[in-house]
Amino acid sequence: MHVNAGDTAWMLAATALVFFMMPGLAFFYGGLVDERNVLSTMAQSFVAIGIISVLWIVIGYSLVFGPDHAGIIGGLQNFMLRGVGNTPTAFAPSIPPLLFMAFQMKFAVITPALIAGAFIGRMRFSGYLAFIGLWSLLVYCPFAHWVWGGGFLGAGGLHAVDFAGGSVVHELAGASALATAIYLGRRHKVDRPHNVPFVLLGAGILWFGWFGFNAGSAGNAGSVAVAALVNTQIGACAGMLAWMTIEWVQRRKPSGIGIASGAVAGLAAITPASGYVPTWASLVIGGAAGLLCYLAVRLKDRLRYDDALDVVGVHMVGGFVGVVLTGVFASLAVNALGASGGTVQFGRETVLALAALIFPFVMTLIILWIVDKTVGLRVSIADQDAGLDMSEHDEVGYDWLSPSSKDRQAPTNGEVSGPESPNDD
Repeated sequence: MHVNAGDTAWMLAATALVFFMMPGLAFFYGGLVDERNVLSTMAQSFVAIGIISVLWIVIGYSLVFGPDHAGIIGGLQNFMLRGVGNTPTAFAPSIPPLLFMAFQMKFAVITPALIAGAFIGRMRFSGYLAFIGLWSLLVYCPFAHWVWGGGFLGAGGLHAVDFAGGSVVHELAGASALATAIYLGRRHKVDRPHNVPFVLLGAGILWFGWFGFNAGSAGNAGSVAVAALVNTQIGACAGMLAWMTIEWVQRRKPSGIGIASGAVAGLAAITPASGYVPTWASLVIGGAAGLLCYLAVRLKDRLRYDDALDVVGVHMVGGFVGVVLTGVFASLAVNALGASGGTVQFGRETVLALAALIFPFVMTLIILWIVDKTVGLRVSIADQDAGLDMSEHDEVGYDWLSPSSKDRQAPTNGEVSGPESPNDD
């Protein structure tokens, strides 16, 4: 094993692409909420970068990719990145392990940030910080080890496969979002999307970053990365068109939010399969996700859980669809280190998909209870009405929402706006 310059260059770019998904998520979620909550929503995405990155460097990476202990968790040998340097390892045979660590860090960062879409406008910022920190260590790290770090669901036992995180990222986030929405209860006042262009911009940035997310999971710049990149594009397109079509039929008009949501649903579903299935299969996986995720989102009102931004319907359902169908369509001709689709692999993937629902749901309820009893979670009804931008951060996203904006008048006849004119003495 030796460092390959081409593989290293690609993985540096892929790492940056996945990081770019965080501002994309901020715009996507920020546009979907009321203008009173836009800053608090976007801040939740940004602050996750700092908290989870530090936790990952200190202990998270070691818990996921450190030496396996009974298939359950990694050891502490890589605490504070001790021993993680430039000599290739089995996890990163052609790139520096430090780069592999940085790439995987971005997955750890974005996963808890996805959950926030379920509880927009209801959770205190201090409670959010405590929640995502505990969730990262107690939910993400163990499960990522089970699947990717040599644990009992992946190569160390069941031999289920998940190329880039359909279970580890999307199902974990979606199932945890469901638990959070149920625990916190319904909102006093439901937000309406205030900026659909933000939503489309955010979806476009997410789509762009997803090429690094999926193709980078190959770990090199070879043919598997190419397959993953192409499948990512096709899966997203199929998901978008399927969602748009059924919405058009049912509602008589296609919406910009629906088009963006369909693309994200297709991306979530193709993620676990992207480096394992032939290109034609990505059409089936993406299309199935677009249809089923749309139906799941429509179903939430009947089930009466308040998932504000449809994390459950898009990410949990999309991830589940992708993981299960990986067991159907996976081909060794695409990836010799993957799996061969069939009855046996379908069974393995189904077990993985179910585990990625049950474990995070139960653990998230426990974490929420702990945080609620110590730090506190729910904001008051008065704070919900005022919006979390003001009640939690004392700032607003738009000038017209500022309490002092009514005291200012628009400049007329060439006057300069502001506290005083430059001609004043």
